[in-house]
Amino acid sequence: MMYVHRSISHNNLSGTIPRSMSQLKKLKILKLEYNQLSGEIPPELGELENLLAVNVSYNRLQGTPPSGGIFQSLEASSLEGNLGICSPLLKGPCMLNAPKPIVVNPIPHENQNGRHRGDDESDVPSNSKQRHHFLSVSAIIAILAAVMISIGVLVISLLNISARRRLTFVDNALESCSSSSRSGASLSMGKLVWFDSKTNPNISCMENPESFLRKENEIGSGVFGTVYKASIGNGDRNVVTIKNLVVSNMIQYHEDFEREVRVLGKLRHPNLVSLKGYYWTPKLQLLVTDYVPNGSLQSKLHERSPSSPPLSWLNRFKILQGTAKGLAHLHHSFCPPIVHYNIKPNNILLDENLNPKISDFGLTRVLSKLDKHVMSNRFQSALGYVAPEMACQSLRVNEKCDVYGFGVLILEIVTGRRPIEYGEDNVLILNEQVKVMLEEGNVLECVDESMGEYPEEEVLPVLKLALVCTSQIPSNRPSMAEVVQILQVIKTPIPCRMESY
Repeated sequence: MMYVHRSISHNNLSGTIPRSMSQLKKLKILKLEYNQLSGEIPPELGELENLLAVNVSYNRLQGTPPSGGIFQSLEASSLEGNLGICSPLLKGPCMLNAPKPIVVNPIPHENQNGRHRGDDESDVPSNSKQRHHFLSVSAIIAILAAVMISIGVLVISLLNISARRRLTFVDNALESCSSSSRSGASLSMGKLVWFDSKTNPNISCMENPESFLRKENEIGSGVFGTVYKASIGNGDRNVVTIKNLVVSNMIQYHEDFEREVRVLGKLRHPNLVSLKGYYWTPKLQLLVTDYVPNGSLQSKLHERSPSSPPLSWLNRFKILQGTAKGLAHLHHSFCPPIVHYNIKPNNILLDENLNPKISDFGLTRVLSKLDKHVMSNRFQSALGYVAPEMACQSLRVNEKCDVYGFGVLILEIVTGRRPIEYGEDNVLILNEQVKVMLEEGNVLECVDESMGEYPEEEVLPVLKLALVCTSQIPSNRPSMAEVVQILQVIKTPIPCRMESY
C-alpha cells in the first residue's frame, strides 16, 4: 500500500483548502501549518478513512472542523492559531462566537417632526420612560460590576505577589538544605547501591568503576549506552551486566536519578531483566543488571553461525509468549503504564533455557530529558518497529506503540526476515508483504524454512495476530493482556505434539 504524505507547511500559501484533496483516498498525513489559508476546512476531509494525522495550525481558517475521521481525535495543537475556528479543543471565544456590543445609553435621536425626544417630555410615551429608567439601572449595575471586578483583580494580584515572595523564600531555604544534603551525601556518591542487600552483602563498593568499562568487556551497545560484562566477586553468581549511560550529562542530581531507578528496581518478573543496582557520580551513571548468558534474539535470528542450530517453532513460540507476558506486566501492573517504546530483537535477551527477558525497559523515566539527536538515533535503530503515531506530534502515544512493535517482532520470528529489506530497485516492508500473501492465500510460504516442521494450526493464527497488532490505527490493536490470552488459546494443548518440533 502506498504511503501518501502531504507536507506543505511554512510555504506562505493563501486561498482555501481545495476540496479535491478529499479524492486522495490513501492520504495519511496532511500538514498545512504556518500558511495564510482561509475559509473553512472542507468537510469531505473527514471522510478519508486512511488519514492518520492533520495539522492546520496558524492559518486564517474559520468555521468548525469536520466531524468525522481523524478530526474526532485531534489535539488542540493541530488547530491553534486560527482565530476563526470554533472547537471545544481551543480555549477562548472564536471570531464567529464574538458577542455583539451592548449600547447602554444610546444618544437620543430626532423624531419624525424634527424635534428631540428630550425637548418635550409630554411627547415621550410612558413605555419609553420606563426603557430609559431600565437602561439607567443597567448602566449603574454594569459600572458597579466593573468596579468590583477591578477590586478583585487588584486583591488577587497582591495575593500573588505575596505568595511569590513566600515561595521564593521557601525555594531558597530548600536549595540551601539540598546543597548541604548533597555535600553530606557525598559518601554515597561513587558507591554501588544494591536494591537487594541479600544478594551479596560483602559487595558494597566499586572503588574503580572505570576498570570494568574496558573494550574487551564490551558485549553490546545501543542508543542509551554501552553494555559491559563484569565479574564483581567470586563465582558465576556475581557476573553482572553494566550499562554505561551515554547521556549521563542530562542527569544533574543524585536524588532525581535514584528516585526513578528505584522504581525500575522494584520491577520483578520472569520475563524482565532484573535491575540489581546502580552507580552514580555527576559524570558517570551505571545501571547494574542480571547477566543473561544466551545473548539477544537478534543474534539467534540474523547473526547465527552455520554451526549453531536454528530456533525451533517450540522455542520461537515460547519466546513470543514470554515477551508478551513481560510487556503485559509493564502495561497493566503499574499506573501509569510503563511503556518500553523500543521493542526489537536486540532488546529481547535469552537465558540458558531460551526464556526471553526484556531489557532496556523504563529508561525513558530515567532519561526524561532526551535531546532530539538521541531520539532521532533511537528511531533509526528501531526502523520498522516504530508505530506510525510516534512520527506524528498531533497523535497521542501510549502503550499501543509497544503492541505495534510486538506485532512486527512476531513477523520477524516467524519469517526469519528483517522488518524492512532494501533491494536494488525497491524496499520490502515485511508486514505489508505478509498482508498481501494472506489475502492471496499463500501466507505460509513466508514462514522461515530453517526451523523445519511446524504446526500450521498455530503458525497461521499467530501471523494473523501479528497483522492485527500492526494495524495503522492504534485503537484497532489489542492490549498486551489480550495478546497473552490469544497466544494461550493458539497454543496446542497436547505437549507431545509440540515435542516433535
